[in-house]
Amino acid sequence: MGHHVHFSNRASWLRAAVLGANDGILSTAGLLVGVASAEASAEQLLVAGIAGLAAGALSMGAGEYVSVSSQADVERADLEIEKRQLATHADYEQRELAAIYVKRGLEPALAMEVSKQLTRHDALAAHARDELGFTPHSRPRPVQAALASAASFTAGALLPLLVSVMAPQGSPEVAIGLASLGSLAILGALAARVGGASPLRGAARVTFWGAFAMLVTSLLGRLVGAAL
Repeated sequence: MGHHVHFSNRASWLRAAVLGANDGILSTAGLLVGVASAEASAEQLLVAGIAGLAAGALSMGAGEYVSVSSQADVERADLEIEKRQLATHADYEQRELAAIYVKRGLEPALAMEVSKQLTRHDALAAHARDELGFTPHSRPRPVQAALASAASFTAGALLPLLVSVMAPQGSPEVAIGLASLGSLAILGALAARVGGASPLRGAARVTFWGAFAMLVTSLLGRLVGAAL
């Protein structure tokens, strides 16, 4: 029998890493394109890029930590409720578990026997998995998610920042935009492939919205630069 590769166990770290890298490229590129369109100097562009990178990485890490911690709190609260139910209404909980297995296709007698055996082995684990839908690979990990998000944002943000340093003085926004869109396309394709989806669709989706965001920030930069 061949080994099957599943994608669900990649969901937690993949979501944080892709979101962080995508935001790192897009938000930093958008900031730099907007500032460059306002005819800022190379020094001003560099300061804006470094500030955007630092603020974005810290914001992404903190936001991811708070979000995933809230999810973990909800799971812990549900497990506490289940513990109390198992302690006070063990027979009802066993029948409830059996009913779940009947809905999944087992005969009632077999479902009850499975419920009894799983309850004897680890009742809370059985209810967490089959009633609440909690599994080990989907368990919230706030610190891991925060670090992955902050690190991937930083990695993504470095690209447009480095391009802005090396770009010609005349029109750095063009070089920043092209390099960032190419990186977004590659990131979108890789993320889709790792997640088991269409690479072409993933690349097209992120490139379209990246181009739209940078166009808007470029127009705003020109308007503000003209007004000042």
